[in-house]
Amino acid sequence: MFYLQCVLRGLASRFTPVCVCVCVCVCGLSSGANASALEKEIGPEQFPVNEHYFGLVNFGNTCYCNSVLQALYFCRPFREKVLAYKVQPRRKESLLTCLSDLFNSIATQKKKVGVIPPKKFISRLRKENELFDNYMQQDAHEFLNYLLNTIADLLQEEEKSQERQQNGKLLQNGGGVGGSSGTGGGQGEEGEKTQQTWVHEIFQGTLTNETRCLNCEAVSSKDEDFLDLSVDVEQNTSITHCLRGFSNTETLCSEYKYYCEQCRSKQEAQKRMRVKKLPMILALHLKRFKYMDQLQRYTKLSYRVVFPLELRLFNTSGDATNPDRMYDLVAVVVHCGSGPNRGHYITIVKSHGFWLLFDDDIVEKIDAQAIEEFYGLTSDISKNSESGYILFYQSRD
Repeated sequence: MFYLQCVLRGLASRFTPVCVCVCVCVCGLSSGANASALEKEIGPEQFPVNEHYFGLVNFGNTCYCNSVLQALYFCRPFREKVLAYKVQPRRKESLLTCLSDLFNSIATQKKKVGVIPPKKFISRLRKENELFDNYMQQDAHEFLNYLLNTIADLLQEEEKSQERQQNGKLLQNGGGVGGSSGTGGGQGEEGEKTQQTWVHEIFQGTLTNETRCLNCEAVSSKDEDFLDLSVDVEQNTSITHCLRGFSNTETLCSEYKYYCEQCRSKQEAQKRMRVKKLPMILALHLKRFKYMDQLQRYTKLSYRVVFPLELRLFNTSGDATNPDRMYDLVAVVVHCGSGPNRGHYITIVKSHGFWLLFDDDIVEKIDAQAIEEFYGLTSDISKNSESGYILFYQSRD
C-alpha cells in the first residue's frame, strides 16, 4: 500500500542536499490538501478537543527520527512531561529543549492539522551525535535508545546541578553545615545509584536473571533495568510467543557451567530472564535485522508477528510488583523495505479511539483492521514488507 511511495522517498533523499530540498518542497505542496482531507474525514464533531495531528517534514532520510517522535508524542505520559519541561526556567539549548519546543509547537497550533518542520531538533541531533549527522538512513531503535538515554542524562545532570547549588547556599549560611553537608553527601552518593527521572518513571522496567544450581538447587538472582525490551522474532508467531521465548529456561553445561557460591564449584544450572517490574509504557523492539554469514550483511526478517491491541505479560517473576498489569497498544513504528539501511519508516498511533498513520508530512486516518497489514509476511525473509518494528504499549493503571 505504502511501499512504492516509501521507495520513491527513500531514493529521493539519498541524493545531494539540493535534491532533498526539492523533495521537501514537493511534499509541502500536497500537505495542505492532505490536512484538509484528514480534518473532513475525522469530522468536526468527532475531532478531539485540544488535539493536533501534524506531519513532520523529512530533511533527507530523517523518517527514522520522525516516526519515533510521532510515536512518543502519542505516548501521553511522555508528551505531558516534555510539554511541562518548557515552562521551567530556560536552559541552554539541548536535545530536550528542542524536543520540548517541537512538542509545544504542535500542541499550541491554531489549526488542528498540518505539517511542521522539525528543523531545530534535527539540527541539534546532528550536532550532538555524528552517527546522525548525514543523509543516510539510520535505525529507528538506535535513535529511540539514544534519545531516551540522552534526556535521562540531561535531567540527572540538572538535578545534580541543583543539589550543588543548594549545598553551596548551605555552606554560605554557616551554622550546622557540618552535619548537613555529611548527610547531603551520603544522599548524593545514593542518588547517583538510584536517581530516577521521569524518563525512568515512564519507560523503565526491571528484569531479574534467575539461575538455579542443579546440584544444590540454590537460586541466585540479579536484577537489571531496561527502557525497552528487544525480543527475537520467528515466523508466524505473536508478541506473547516472542516474550515467552525471551524468558525460556536455558541450561548451562559443559564449558558454560555456572559457578555456584553454595557448592563452591562449577555446576550445571538453569537460568531464565523474567520481568520483575513492569513499566508504565512498555516499548518492545522486534529484532528484525539479522546478520547473514552467507550474505555478509544484515538482512530483514519480514516474519509475520501478530501484535494484539491489548497485552498482558506472562513472563513475570514470582515476586513481580504488578504482574496483572494490562497494556493497550498506542503506537507502532513500522519499517518498510527489505533491509536496515534502505526503505522507510512510518508510524501508526491510536488517538482518542481511532487510528492514524503518520508518513512524514502525510497523516491519514486508517481502520483498526488495517493494522494487520503491518504484522509482516508469511514467507520469504528478505522480501520488501511493511512490518511492525517498535511497539509501544501503555499501562491502564
